[in-house]
Amino acid sequence: MKDKIMIKVENVSMRFNLGIEKGFSLKQWFVDLGKKKKKVKSEFWALKDVDFEVAKGEVVGFIGSNGAGKSTLLKVVAGVMKPTKGKVESYGNICPMIELGAGFDPQLTARENIYLNGAVMGYSKELIASKFNEIVEFSELKDFLDVPVQNFSSGMVARLAFSIATIVEPEILIVDEILSVGDIAFQAKSEAKMMDLITGGTTVLYVSHSLESVKKLCDKVIWIDHGKVIKIGGKEVCDEYLKFMNIK
Repeated sequence: MKDKIMIKVENVSMRFNLGIEKGFSLKQWFVDLGKKKKKVKSEFWALKDVDFEVAKGEVVGFIGSNGAGKSTLLKVVAGVMKPTKGKVESYGNICPMIELGAGFDPQLTARENIYLNGAVMGYSKELIASKFNEIVEFSELKDFLDVPVQNFSSGMVARLAFSIATIVEPEILIVDEILSVGDIAFQAKSEAKMMDLITGGTTVLYVSHSLESVKKLCDKVIWIDHGKVIKIGGKEVCDEYLKFMNIK
């Protein structure tokens, strides 16, 4: 069933205030002495009047150049950021995989971080305990459970974080570039896990610079540029984006 609306984004805009001024120092004070110091402020709109809906079971890919607003949009949908204007409505539990490892304490071991990160994601201690062996097996980090995460490579952190995040099947999964992290074997493994979630009916929002993966995984594509939605459609939007960027 793909008729039930799971996410509704209405006229969402996101503004950031960028303060551009020099920090204070005694030397700078003497340099500026006698001058009228002007504090300069500027506004940056990362998102501008964004509208779209996502139905149950849809896999929606977001494409666009760096700084287009894709990651900001996902954070707004996930509830990490509150939009300056507009509103977002979601109907289901959300699992945001936006910044893998963001909930880790680098000084704690992998074993300890499994419980910590699980708690940050809203999982109970009992659930984590029941899924502990599954998490370790998927991450392939059995020999590193008692090693502080600060000694892990970025790929190892990604493997552990992904393994924790996907122990349950969320109704809405938000994924930002995580399939490009880690070694080739883990990328294939995480993509297979993603496919399991997709075929199981999970609604997915997916950001990636890999247009091939967007074409492979997504049935709807949203092209964003300078915070605005340029086009919403099927896989052909990827080809239009490539043509616009003059990439062959």
